[in-house]
Amino acid sequence: MWDVLENLGVWGVVIEIAVIFLAKIIEVTVGTLRQILVVKGYRKSAAILALVEIVIWVFVASRVITGLGEDPIKGVAYALGFVAGVYLGSIIEQKLAFGMLLVQTITSEKKGLEIAQALREKGYGVTTVEAKGKIDSRVILMVYANRRGSEEIVQQIILIDPTAMIVRNDVASLSGGYIRLKKSLFK
Repeated sequence: MWDVLENLGVWGVVIEIAVIFLAKIIEVTVGTLRQILVVKGYRKSAAILALVEIVIWVFVASRVITGLGEDPIKGVAYALGFVAGVYLGSIIEQKLAFGMLLVQTITSEKKGLEIAQALREKGYGVTTVEAKGKIDSRVILMVYANRRGSEEIVQQIILIDPTAMIVRNDVASLSGGYIRLKKSLFK
C-alpha cells in the first residue's frame, strides 16, 4: 500500500499523512474502548479490540518511525491522531455507556416517597433509607441501574425535586437485588 503512495509524488505524501492521522485516530479510539471494556469486565470484546488495535499500530507506527527522518510531519500527524483518538474514544464510550451505576438521592421525606413511587412505576428498584439532615429528617433513595438510560432516573428526580442532592457512582460488581436490565451490546 505504501509503495503505491510513493509513486504519486506530493499527493502521495499528503494521502500518506492523512492515512497516518486517520489510522491513529481509529487505533487510539479502539484502544480507549478496549481499556474501558477490560475495567468493566467485557474481556472477550476487549480481546478482539486489542487485536484490531495492535495490527493498526504495527503498520502505522513502523511507517512513521522509518519515514520520520524524511518527513517529520508524519510524527506530527501521528501525535495529532493520538489526541483525536483519545477524545473520540471517550465520546463513543459515553454514548455506549458500559456498566452499572448507583444513583443516590437525598431529599425531603415527602419528595422522597413521591420520587420512589415514580421511579418504581417506571420499573426501577428503589431502596429508601430514613436519614437525619442538618436541620430536619431526610430520605436517601438508592437505585442501581445501567449507565445507559440512567439519565432518565436523574430527570425524573429533578422533575419532582429540583433541589435534591443526586450522586452517581460507578459500580464495580453487583449481585442480587432488583435491577431493570436492558440488552447488552457486548457481554
